[in-house]
Amino acid sequence: MNALPTALAERLRRAEPLLWGNPGRLPLSALAGHLSACTAAIDDAEARLHRFAPLLARLFPELAISAGIIESPLLPLPGFAERLGHGPVRVLLKADHALPVSGSVKARGGIHAVLAACERLAAASGLLDGAGDDRLILGGERARSVFVQHTISVGSTGNLGMSIGIIGRALGFRVVVHMSSDAKAWKRERLRRLGAVVIEHAGDYLAACATARAEAAADRRISFIDDENSPDLLYGYAVAGRRLAGQLAALGTRLALGDAALAITAEPVQAPCLLLGLASGRHDGIAAADLGLHGRTLADGLAVPRVSGLVSRLVEPLLDACATVGDDELCTQVAALHRHHGLRLEPSATAGAGSLRQVLVSDDGRMLRETLRRTCAIDEAVHILWATGGSLIPDDEFAGILAHAG
Repeated sequence: MNALPTALAERLRRAEPLLWGNPGRLPLSALAGHLSACTAAIDDAEARLHRFAPLLARLFPELAISAGIIESPLLPLPGFAERLGHGPVRVLLKADHALPVSGSVKARGGIHAVLAACERLAAASGLLDGAGDDRLILGGERARSVFVQHTISVGSTGNLGMSIGIIGRALGFRVVVHMSSDAKAWKRERLRRLGAVVIEHAGDYLAACATARAEAAADRRISFIDDENSPDLLYGYAVAGRRLAGQLAALGTRLALGDAALAITAEPVQAPCLLLGLASGRHDGIAAADLGLHGRTLADGLAVPRVSGLVSRLVEPLLDACATVGDDELCTQVAALHRHHGLRLEPSATAGAGSLRQVLVSDDGRMLRETLRRTCAIDEAVHILWATGGSLIPDDEFAGILAHAG
């Protein structure tokens, strides 16, 4: 077990934006065993999404044009790097803020996790005889009469609960969303309008998840989608990496591109849970509060005080760096992307945009830039920002974020 370096710990305690290089990153050639199970699980998730595509197209008219595939475009952001104080480099936005159905990246993992639970229940109830059965039958009255007796449960700060509520209710499940104090009021109300039961917790995300997990353990009619420990969520998200590679033609993410891709995460300065887990070597054995951080942030989707041990251990050899970003920077990027590109993002969706300044121009980013130069000329690198949510945000809420940016 590593100790959290003193200098890093002090910067984190001061809630100072920073970029930390991951010493545990390994070349993919050393990770064949580590990744083989992941690859098979992503294959399985991708196949499930294709099996359910016709049913999704029937349930959600906005998916008719894509034949039931939930996907977002890659958008160019001309002039973005120059506004950060760097010379011109190519910056693209993966527009998951505009994903159909639920308007956030959670439409990937969240919807996939519900479909996996739906499939298991359908098989156990005799609704499906085999893997080749048409999933359209799971949208019929017979299936709904089974699903209505079953509950899908989740703990959420907002967007995951929204995705679970939308797909769960569309299939006929009872849905219960345990929401932490970080969750925005408009997300709670939207869920209630869908017919989901929303239980508000005075504590943080971890407390909401703990209650939901305990309830599900006591009742076999509850399927708890565990944001901390659910492979169905994780691999549902991971399908996007394969699709991104196709969108970029010759480029893609780490698994598709190999060592030519650098993977960098971005978190709020008050909730740097992944950075803490990796830098300390303790994974889910350390939380933001252990450093005196309060965990409150405008980036409600990232207000997570402790990292998932499953995710932390899985990405440790794959991740190049972790960045932290302050709320003011998040709001500044919301305003800049709206003003220059007409985008409507929530603060958590601009974490990657805020961290790019550190990658391109900060002292912390110098070593990372040297790594890039060994791979290609830095000005030839393509930087992809992943926008996680925002298209469903109400006008007054968005106006408040813009006002905060000044």
